[in-house]
Amino acid sequence: MTKLLKLGIPKGSLQNSTIALFKRSGWEININGRSYFPEINDPDIECAICRAQEMSLYVESGTLDAGLTGKDWIAENNSDVHVVTDLIYSKVSSRPARWVLAVPYESPIRKIEDLKGKKVATEMVKFTERYFADRKIDVDVEFSWGATEAKVVSGLADAVVEVTETESTIKAHGLRIIHELMQTNTQLIANHDAWQDSKKRKKIEQLSLLLTGALLYLNEVGAEAARVVEVPGAFELPVVTQQLAASGEVDAVVALGAVVNAVTYSGTNTFEANAFGFFAIDILELIVRHRLDICLITFINNFPITQTNHLDDNLPAPADNPTDKGNQPK
Repeated sequence: MTKLLKLGIPKGSLQNSTIALFKRSGWEININGRSYFPEINDPDIECAICRAQEMSLYVESGTLDAGLTGKDWIAENNSDVHVVTDLIYSKVSSRPARWVLAVPYESPIRKIEDLKGKKVATEMVKFTERYFADRKIDVDVEFSWGATEAKVVSGLADAVVEVTETESTIKAHGLRIIHELMQTNTQLIANHDAWQDSKKRKKIEQLSLLLTGALLYLNEVGAEAARVVEVPGAFELPVVTQQLAASGEVDAVVALGAVVNAVTYSGTNTFEANAFGFFAIDILELIVRHRLDICLITFINNFPITQTNHLDDNLPAPADNPTDKGNQPK
């Protein structure tokens, strides 16, 4: 019996951007209504949705084999998990977010030591308590259920520890930042036992490789740079690959859906992909090292899709294959 990888998808602010990143990596995640178990087009993965704040707890306990959550919540829970890779993306940017200490503009508090004996409101209580304790600063840390910035404005707290990407919300509430506690970003994490399981580890490494590649492509090229070209059927894939390579408009062709050649930037070396989602690690390393423009050929719902940021509009389309009409997109 095949061991399914139990994968956690973060609910809340990271949900949409995570699903979009998976789509760019070749996985379609479909959330039906209020179900906490979305469908995914991979027979080896079983998805579950949970809050990012709780993800590391479920992965540590083995309820989930792997998941995506913030570095901050792993620290808050003090979870013992294997960090597979950093994935720097969020709901609004591709920069790490920051947990900062903020006070009202008119407050006499200027530095972290000035908070001795004061009250601090935050959602990340345990980490904040440890942070101040390590610096031997005695403060009263209070949990905030939300609207944390308003606590200090209304006088319910002397300072807040809050996460920010742009500082806009903090400034809008008339607060100023006096200290940065940590930077955080999304991380792919795994349960230690799952990481030691060869089959599950292979799938987790596949996730890491393709998500990292898609994120690199998104950051280097831009969200609007890629366009999609439909290929009628698998019979035409080698032809399309050769056309793309010969066009001189792409530096690399990486096939994720069929056995075809991938031409490198030099045009002299070839690599071969042998199954969905699996291709030689040295190809990705080559792409990362040389910042190549990438053309991805993958299967979505059994249809080959070509993505590229430099595809000649006049590139001749492959001829229809009369024996492959069953694979024509509707």
